[in-house]
Amino acid sequence: MNFDFEAVDRRGTYTTKYDDAVLKFGTDDLLPLWVADMDLASPPCVQQALQRRAAHPVYGYTTYPERYYEAIVKWYKTQYDWKIEREWIVPCYGVVPSMNFAIEALSKKGEGIIVQTPIYPPFFSSVKHRKRKVLENPLLYVNGRYEIDFADFEAKAKEASLFLFCSPHNPTGRAWSDAELDQLIAICVRYGVKIVADEIHADIVYGRTHRSLGSFEAAKKQCVILHAPSKTFNVAGLNTSFAVIPDGRIRRAYKAEQDRSGITNGNPFGIEALMAAYEDGSAWLEALKKHLQGNIAYVNTFLQKHALPVKSVPTEATFLMWLDCTYMGLSQEELVDFFIQNAKLGLNDGAGFGSGGEGFMRLNVGTSHCVIEEAMERLLHACKEMK
Repeated sequence: MNFDFEAVDRRGTYTTKYDDAVLKFGTDDLLPLWVADMDLASPPCVQQALQRRAAHPVYGYTTYPERYYEAIVKWYKTQYDWKIEREWIVPCYGVVPSMNFAIEALSKKGEGIIVQTPIYPPFFSSVKHRKRKVLENPLLYVNGRYEIDFADFEAKAKEASLFLFCSPHNPTGRAWSDAELDQLIAICVRYGVKIVADEIHADIVYGRTHRSLGSFEAAKKQCVILHAPSKTFNVAGLNTSFAVIPDGRIRRAYKAEQDRSGITNGNPFGIEALMAAYEDGSAWLEALKKHLQGNIAYVNTFLQKHALPVKSVPTEATFLMWLDCTYMGLSQEELVDFFIQNAKLGLNDGAGFGSGGEGFMRLNVGTSHCVIEEAMERLLHACKEMK
């Protein structure tokens, strides 16, 4: 089956990436390649399911049907080869709210929480808003690739109650190996550190299958796995996610915090989208990954062919590329200004991802190939002008 991966015009639909671009960048003449959703249409199975639901004229309070849980269980088995139990699944509104519930449930005010920088900004804000202490475990940038500093991680684990883990990693694009996961889990078990794993990008891993941290036997009694169809099937606006929590004690504590928040109602369209995507979206997903790999390969080849002072960190997962711009010799303020004013590209400022982010920019390639071609031509022109 052939699928269309051409960018859809999203302007005027109240979309953050486009309609908020002027507020963020101060100009409306940019190619916006920042917010982590795609410009590609959701799969036909999802569109059709939502159209059918919209045809019913009542959009009232909605429960989570048994089919919802069955779809998640089946997806985990077929995609990750992990047999999860129905009772482990806790539906939620979004991964970031879930992260906050887990922080409240599994730690106390003033306690240390490990985050691995550079990292998706809500990891910081969630810890700070909950009055916990951020314990940074900076990733090591070695020969153009990111690695975990296990010595530093173990030192931080001695004073932590919780570890917020991003797998696959945003923004660096790392897909962690089984050996790395084993070592992280062993350290956390040794010091009694609970693990909250954001695995929202798990479906977009290249060259191998994602291994969920929760599938390791040693992690089952101390982990919360957060996931959603939002990144994979481009349905982030439907606010539907879930947690997978094998341990009953942790699950009860987590659910108690979620109940206290009042965020317990299901979104009827989000539920339909999840079921349709997980039941019938696997072929579309495989085609999507090939499309994204084509965009990633094009960027890498272009940067090398034209000897631009920008290097791409290997993208093992996600549709987000982490660009090393340290070769340009600019301050972070100058770098951001260069991309906005000279290249006319709206990317994410690397400094927003915490320590280790300066000198980097994040590029979203979840769009059509022609848009990526245009973005690279703009970058090439700006670099020539800078010289």
